[in-house]
Amino acid sequence: MKSIGKKIKETPDSLKKQDYQKELLRKLNALKSQVMLGGGKKAIERQKSKGKLTARERIDLLIDNPKEFFELSTFAAQDMYEEFGGAPSAGTVYGIGRIHGKYCVIVANDATVKAGAWFPITAKKNLRAQEIAMENHLPIIYLVDSAGVFLPMQDEIFPDKEHFGRIFRNNAIMSSKGIPQIAAIMGSCVAGGAYLPIMSDEALIVEGEGSVFLAGSHLVRAAIGEKIDNENLGGAKVQSNISGVTDYIMKDDKECLEQIRSLIEKFGETDKAGFSRIDSKPPAFGSTEIYNILSEDTLKPYDTYDVIARIVDESKIDEYKAGYGKTIITAYARIDGWAVGIVANQRTVLKTETGEMQVGGVIYSDSADKATRFIMNCNQKKIPLLFLQDVTGFMVGSRAEHGGIIKDGAKMVNAVANSVVPKITVIVGNSFGAGNYAMCGKAYDPRFIFAYPNAKIAVMGGSQASSVLLDIKLKQAEKNDEHFSEEEKKKLLDEISKAYDEKNNPVYAAARLWIDEIIDPAETRKYISMAIEAANNNPEMPRFNPGVIQT
Repeated sequence: MKSIGKKIKETPDSLKKQDYQKELLRKLNALKSQVMLGGGKKAIERQKSKGKLTARERIDLLIDNPKEFFELSTFAAQDMYEEFGGAPSAGTVYGIGRIHGKYCVIVANDATVKAGAWFPITAKKNLRAQEIAMENHLPIIYLVDSAGVFLPMQDEIFPDKEHFGRIFRNNAIMSSKGIPQIAAIMGSCVAGGAYLPIMSDEALIVEGEGSVFLAGSHLVRAAIGEKIDNENLGGAKVQSNISGVTDYIMKDDKECLEQIRSLIEKFGETDKAGFSRIDSKPPAFGSTEIYNILSEDTLKPYDTYDVIARIVDESKIDEYKAGYGKTIITAYARIDGWAVGIVANQRTVLKTETGEMQVGGVIYSDSADKATRFIMNCNQKKIPLLFLQDVTGFMVGSRAEHGGIIKDGAKMVNAVANSVVPKITVIVGNSFGAGNYAMCGKAYDPRFIFAYPNAKIAVMGGSQASSVLLDIKLKQAEKNDEHFSEEEKKKLLDEISKAYDEKNNPVYAAARLWIDEIIDPAETRKYISMAIEAANNNPEMPRFNPGVIQT
């Protein structure tokens, strides 16, 4: 193993970088505090006046340590559905936490947001929670308190493959795989949503607040003329003592959560994947020094080895093909004791053996070839893969094309697509074009995908895209015999750039669930360790078959 990284001196440049990263985090945390208010203080007061806890309070009581809860998709639906007053966190809170030492996925409807109604992104978020539970064989707990589908948008939630009904299909699949599911009915649970708790292994219901039925009292009266209230139609006593639909009657939220903890405490041990782990050792450098390394301009170079040195144990790696394909770093290391294979874009400008320059963040043929071989090695050795993305794409131009960049890029994409070991992706900076795919973007099924606050995700960089879009607009104008002055062109370019940049920032991506969470760079080790430990719960791993890889 070799030691990597260097001490970062406090210079005006490094302090400027630190200030920039800290300001991004400050803004992000301020936005997160606002999101966590859900439907607002008045809605929270109404919830509490009924003797009910909020979604996040319920989770805090359920898990061993609230400070160790990994909330995911916090910014789901951010700045979406504004015509309906917005839907903070998509009206659902989910994440991973320990209950009696066991990692569990916990999903809680936030009834302060439109009575916990489901928007299109709410369905997508709940499906992602179930996907994480299925991929990692983690028990899943549903804390149900929802009015069901948000009717004004029912056509975008109800009928398609990745819509509301997929939730119940997943319930059935998890049941067949032996993945425990426990549901607590802590509020309204109506219509199709009634199947979610009842398709779980065990269902608890809170007396006086919980109710479950296919049609509420108003619809029953309209449909068949029967007059009945919700409690007598599908309240706790009816569904537990008469119909037998639910299994436990609980007097309040707290007792319900204590009962869930008691049930989980009795779970037996399960088989593990068997990923290598030894005692954890801290890096040789402080994790917060990442702030002083990452540039405030994502196109400026920095040494990726310095970032890796703040993440891996003892700041040591076993580097694979260190002198070849230098725009991608491939190395074995340990993170919090877990063995990992790292595939990282090198962001410095490099000199080759022939004295030529290679641009950092660009994937060349030799880099793609090296990464392909390394990914195959990790699959053979059952070592989880960590992708550190800061990529502007594959190299272009006649020399790259004549050298077979498409073939070498295809080999890398093939290896990533067919990889069977868990893949964890962290978007450190840029994530542009086909580079996003080759470095295991969302489309390539990473078990978890995180992003730093300075991340940018788009088909190409803002300056290139804005230039192309401006050129298209000017050519359209010329056809209509319109002409722009240089000042007007500059104004138009600024408008295009601003609109483009608004869509390539991480909050925009998080709102649409392209990433699982925006994380503090200083907490990278913690999130990676959680991800590998979660993945280690699934012992099922098919044989790696890379398919056709041309040489």
